[in-house]
Formats: sequence, structure tokens, C-alpha cells
Amino acid sequence: MALTLDTSRTPTDTLTGRARTAALISLLLASTMELMDATIVNVALPTIEAELGATGVQLQWMVAAYPLAFAVALVTGSRLGDAFGRKRLFVAGLVGFTLMSAACGLAPTAASLVTFRALQGLGAAAMIPQVMSSIQVLYAPHERAKAMGAFSGLAGLATVLGPVLGAVLTEADIAGSSWRPVFLVNVPLGLLALVAALRLIPESYGARRPDLRVGSTLTLGLGLLAVLYPLTMGREEGWPLWVFALMALGAGVLVRFAVRQHRAEVAGGEPLLTLSLYRNRAFAGGSTVLLVLFVSMAAYFLAQTVYVQAGLGWSVLKAGLVSVPFALTTAVFAGVGVTVIAPRIGRRVMSLGAGVLAVGALLQALVVHGATADTSYWWFVPTLVVLGAGFGLMVAPIGMFTISEVPVERAGSASGLFNTTTQLANAVGIALLGTVFFEVASRQATRVPAEVFGPAFQVVLLVVAALMVVAALASRALPEAAPAEPVEVH
Repeated sequence: MALTLDTSRTPTDTLTGRARTAALISLLLASTMELMDATIVNVALPTIEAELGATGVQLQWMVAAYPLAFAVALVTGSRLGDAFGRKRLFVAGLVGFTLMSAACGLAPTAASLVTFRALQGLGAAAMIPQVMSSIQVLYAPHERAKAMGAFSGLAGLATVLGPVLGAVLTEADIAGSSWRPVFLVNVPLGLLALVAALRLIPESYGARRPDLRVGSTLTLGLGLLAVLYPLTMGREEGWPLWVFALMALGAGVLVRFAVRQHRAEVAGGEPLLTLSLYRNRAFAGGSTVLLVLFVSMAAYFLAQTVYVQAGLGWSVLKAGLVSVPFALTTAVFAGVGVTVIAPRIGRRVMSLGAGVLAVGALLQALVVHGATADTSYWWFVPTLVVLGAGFGLMVAPIGMFTISEVPVERAGSASGLFNTTTQLANAVGIALLGTVFFEVASRQATRVPAEVFGPAFQVVLLVVAALMVVAALASRALPEAAPAEPVEVH
């Protein structure tokens, strides 16, 4: 039976041309701001530690509080948008995110900064799911490829530009405070995005009202928190028994949640999480590729940052600027990948990108093997270019392949699952491969920084290369051809 959509609740037929493009730009502006904020704080941590007297645990939570709150509330934010209006939730999340950015920039203590970072993550969880959902309803199936390519490519670019902007703002020492502008820069950007959203983005709703019972939301949130908290803090605490016990408890809660959601869906209800999406081969395969890609890259960026600063002794600004060749190449190949290569070779663009990224990781491992504190920055540039090319070829097309067969009325759930997968991948990559990195570094007999952190970084690079083989295999589940024609869903 063909799917019939409630078109009265979507703006697809009423917004076209320049107005629709302007609405897309407004969505992407807010998305870029949020994505950069996830990584912009990293290079400023030493300065924050000095100015606020933060402890090591507090510094850990300044990084962890944001993605933890984001991941826990993400699916709920997506479903709230379906129920009460995607524009309404987008605006509410944008206002909250901007206010909490200002609060972070003005935070008087380390503890208050951690709190504001968590609240900032909740604002992002209300805002970001509406971006992909709105793209789904603004564009017909045969028009989504470029819009989704722009979203996915921008996501990858903004993520790697965060440390660059953070380094520049920290070194600029604006108004006598080197770290506060890292957060305050979001205020004018947020106000601009808010004005654009109010004027340009049309309202839309899910075709069916989702189940938003408080019990389901709390169960999902507690389960995710019980898994993500120990993953984030385990290494800091030395991986005591309670870490594994809490993760096991969290996994049990999530299994119970999944069973109840499946039963609700079978009974004809609209659950908080539509697990039947994973029966779709394209969505399941694309989610696997996404998971492996961001596990790899989260670990890579963490290890690279520690290696170049602690191992090679580079300054904050130089450590931030190391991402420039990667970011520029990512932008170029993201655009080429989604508009030129994917339409010609289909899903093979994903395996091509995985292969290029793996080669880049192996080449960088060779450079690191012979690097010392005197090694020139330019030795790393060719490897960063290759890594950026591979990442761009993967991160831009993955969105359009993954959701190509998702019905419009499932857009909210698909958006929540897609974004939650990214956040979970970041947490897992940092927790697991970060532990490997620091464990290898601690076992080195020498005290020469480059010889302590170099072997650890090499191990991470080799793991990244191996994971790209997994990503290439998983990409075979994606549709063979890039989405170009309307998809009739039965």
C-alpha cells in the first residue's frame, strides 16, 4: 500500500525557489554555530584552567557536559518538533543555545561553566534535529541530494574548523580575556540566525503525533546517561568496577526501552524511537558507516591535539592551525563528492573515501614515526590533505544515501537517530581509543615528549585505517545509485 502523507502539515508545496534556499541557509547557519561549538573549547582549556583555577575533572566535564546533554536529549527534541512544530522547537532551542553561550562566556567559576555547557547542550538538542527534519519536508525526494550534501559537508567542515577558530580567538586575547570570546562569538551569530529563522523558516509538523509520555523520555535519557557518563569519565577515574557496572545497567535500561518501543509500534502507536527504521537496509548501512567514521575521527582529533601540543611542543595557535589543510580539503571534496562523484559512481564514493582516508592515516603514521620537536609543520600538510579528501568524500554523501528511502513522516525519528549516532560515536571514540592512546603513551620508557606521544598517535592512526575497511564494507548496504529520482515508499 502506497504511503499517503498529510500534506497540510508540510510546506513542500508552498515554499520554493529563493525563499526555500533562504530558509535552508538559515537552518545551516544555526547548525554551523552549534557544530563548531562542540570542538571550539578544546584548545582553550589550558587558559580556562589558569584563569578559573579549574581542576582536571572540571576541565574534563567542560568538554563532556555538552555532548552528554546533547545526546541524552536529542531524540526527544526531534520528536517534540514533530508534535509541536519544527520551527517552534528550532527557535526555542536557538534562543536557549544563544543565552547559554553568553552565560558560558560570562561564567565566574569553573563549576558554573560546566553547568552552562550542559544547558547549552540541551538547547542544541532542541535545535539541531529540526534542521534535517525541515530539509526532509522542504525538499521532495528527488531534490534532497544537494541539500543533504550541504548539511553533511558543512557538519564535517564546521567540526574541524572549531579548533582553528578557538585557537585564533584564544590567541587574540580580546578585551583582556583569552577564552571568553570562544563562547561569546555565538551571541551575534545566534541573533542573526534567530532573525532569519523567524522570517524565513516555515512551520511544519510530523504527519502523526508521536508518543511523548514522560516515562519513555526519562527511560531513554537515563539509559543513555548511564552508558555515556562512564565512557567519558572512565579513563579519568582509572576504570574502576563501578564504571562497568553502570554501563551494564545503562545497557539493560536501553534494551528494556527498545522492547517497549517496539511493542508500541507493533500495536499501531507512534513511539518516541522508531526502531523499524533499522529494517531499512540503506538506513542501517548508512548508520553503521556514520558510527565507524565518527568513532575514528573523534579519536583522531583528540590524539592529534595532544600529540602536537604535548609531544611536539606546538603553541595553541599552531596546534589549531594544523586543521586548516584538513578543513579546506574537506570542503572541496565534500562538494565534489556529493555533486560530481556520487551521481557518477553511486555508493562507491563511500568506499573510495574510506580508502583515501585510510591511506592518509597510514601516511601520517609514517611521518609521525620519524618526527621530532624540530620537524617542520609542512611535513604533515600532504597527509592532512589526503585525510581531508577522504573525510570529505564520506561525510557529505552519507546523509543523502542514509535517508534516501526514509518516509517523510519518519523524518523526525530518522533525524534523531542520525544525530544521536554521531554523538554516541564521538563519546565512544574518545573513551575507547582515547584510553588506548594514553595507555600506550604511559608505557613508553623514554621521557622525550615526541617519543612518548608519537607511538601512541601511531597506534590510533593504524586503528583508524583498519576501521575504514569496516566502513567500506558497511557501505555496500547503501543504495547502489545516488538518490536522483523520487522514491515511492510502500
